[in-house]
Amino acid sequence: MAVVNTTDAKGFLQSPCTSSSDGLDAGNLHLFEDFNVGDEVIPVDVKDGAEAALMEALKEMQVMLIGDSRLETVQEGTQYNGALSKNEYHIDGTPFSSEATLALWKEFFYNGGHQAEGRAARGQGQAEGAGRCCCCSVFLAHPHCTVAPQQQPPSPAPAPDMKRYLWARYKEAKKVTKELVPSIMNNLLNPDAIFSNNEMSLSDIEIYGFDYDYTLVFYSKHLHTLIYNAARDLLINEHRYPAEIRKYDYDPNFAIRGLHYDVHRALLMKIDAFHYIQLGTVYRGLSVVPDEEVIAMYDGSHVPLEQMSDFYGKSSHGSTMKQFMDIFSLPEMTLLSCVNEYFLKNNIDYEPVHLYKDVKDSIRDVHIKGIMYQAIEADIEKYICYAEQTRAVLGKLADHGKKMFLITNSPSSFVDKGMKFIVGKDWRDLFDVVIVQADKPNFFNDKRRPFRKVNERGVLLWDKIHKLQKGQIYKQGNLYEFLKLTGWRGSKVLYFGDHIYSDLADLTLKHGWRTGAIIPELRSEIKIMNTEQYIQTMTWLQTLTGLLEHMQVHRDPESQMILQEWKKERKEMREMTRNFFNSQFGSLFRTDQNPTYFLRRLSRFADIYMASLSCLLNYDPDYTFYPRRTPLQHELPTWSDQLCTGTFRIPFLQEMVQIK
Repeated sequence: MAVVNTTDAKGFLQSPCTSSSDGLDAGNLHLFEDFNVGDEVIPVDVKDGAEAALMEALKEMQVMLIGDSRLETVQEGTQYNGALSKNEYHIDGTPFSSEATLALWKEFFYNGGHQAEGRAARGQGQAEGAGRCCCCSVFLAHPHCTVAPQQQPPSPAPAPDMKRYLWARYKEAKKVTKELVPSIMNNLLNPDAIFSNNEMSLSDIEIYGFDYDYTLVFYSKHLHTLIYNAARDLLINEHRYPAEIRKYDYDPNFAIRGLHYDVHRALLMKIDAFHYIQLGTVYRGLSVVPDEEVIAMYDGSHVPLEQMSDFYGKSSHGSTMKQFMDIFSLPEMTLLSCVNEYFLKNNIDYEPVHLYKDVKDSIRDVHIKGIMYQAIEADIEKYICYAEQTRAVLGKLADHGKKMFLITNSPSSFVDKGMKFIVGKDWRDLFDVVIVQADKPNFFNDKRRPFRKVNERGVLLWDKIHKLQKGQIYKQGNLYEFLKLTGWRGSKVLYFGDHIYSDLADLTLKHGWRTGAIIPELRSEIKIMNTEQYIQTMTWLQTLTGLLEHMQVHRDPESQMILQEWKKERKEMREMTRNFFNSQFGSLFRTDQNPTYFLRRLSRFADIYMASLSCLLNYDPDYTFYPRRTPLQHELPTWSDQLCTGTFRIPFLQEMVQIK
């Protein structure tokens, strides 16, 4: 392949028509397939060394490439403020101080340097000596050129082939994205890591507190089936619901935690951190509601603040939304949806508010009446996942002189049998304070309830409590009395729980304790995110989004048709990424692009979060957790973020890969 030499390149670019500026960013050089020198079109092979020659020539011309591939030159002493004035030349509102610069823009950046027809037409015009500056061989003489033009300018150059240009950018972006995947695969997330929302050093922590269910102990898949079946039977036997609802079995793959339920409309949905409904995730019964119907019902997709759930996720004080934050709520969401489905399929008129209340009461009774507790105690090996690492975590903390306490809503005998199973008969020796049936979150707010001691037979004693003793079990009480009796205050206390509201919110907002959220779903989601298929899909989805953002400035009909194709592809890919996690509702942590409402609350109320307590075994007791500095929208992202976000725009992806 022929290579343009330095002299020719300089000769073309050096002329009285070029103006002076103060910088150069030639990031697009690898895109040039040819370079116009005089009357000839000479191919440029950047691999053969022409890039250096071209760069040197561009520097002498002092071209400034800025922002979204906009070329701009500024005359000495002239400041452009974006407004067009006399003797300025422009494309799509971008000003140029010389026609020579304007022509260079058209040749390499606006047309992409790939229009054979345009080059042929220019070559013919040049052969006839038509309309170019006498010394720079560029069409349209500069108004400030000191040498007279040979003749009047010819007709304007042909319109750019935008279809070819846009698809060239698309193919290049696709190629570069594919090349990025292997490097991303070398930097996978650890599912057993601890993630930080707030900087925290374990060396500052003297006291560790724990919830019981889904914190110290984990349950098998059989438990949710048990809760669902028991609540369904209560609906039939005590609330007189049709026995036909028994044909609906529990589906563990239907719902995810953190969903909202519109009590009045009987709709289950996923809402993002900005109160927007994720379209395509709204379910009436077991069927998805069309987007058009959702938009009509809510006058868009935004849920006003006064309709959202209250501070603890409940539908109270006129709120129509209930948020399901508890892992135990998964059977409740499924039961609500199944009963709704039965009524809808059989054209039975019903009041959604009554249905919600009846299902809520039935789920509550499974706990309060002891149905769940009795079943687990009767077959503990079936329902409790034996976790030897729980004992290891508690033992490690004890060996380092840390104090520990347990505050749970579960009853005494239930906790005792479970802890003996997973930790051992001496489990109480590890804890300085044990509190059962605490009734969180009321425990953190109600100052009126005193503690009561529970003896070995589970009998409540009437003694006044002056001290919380190690090895004893206490019932009820309140946090204010707890703080008074223990003196465990402020940031030296770290409490772990799985319920963002009931376990963590009050502690971090009102009492300054450090908080750790246990999110069992985290481990499985990270494993999905580490798969090559997910990485390929998400990397291209982010790149395509950046491409759409950049190319939307092209408003001609042909370009808009191509952009609509890209938008359709983007929508299909979003649905694909949702299916990676849950076919109905997607990831626990994200909607299509925004954080979920669940993640918003998690980020606010938890200093750290992890899949299980066993993750603590991977860290030294003096370890400091540093949150990753994620750029704000107006901040410059790190190089790793630039590759996929489109911040440095698609034409420069290749250079960024080389720099990395």
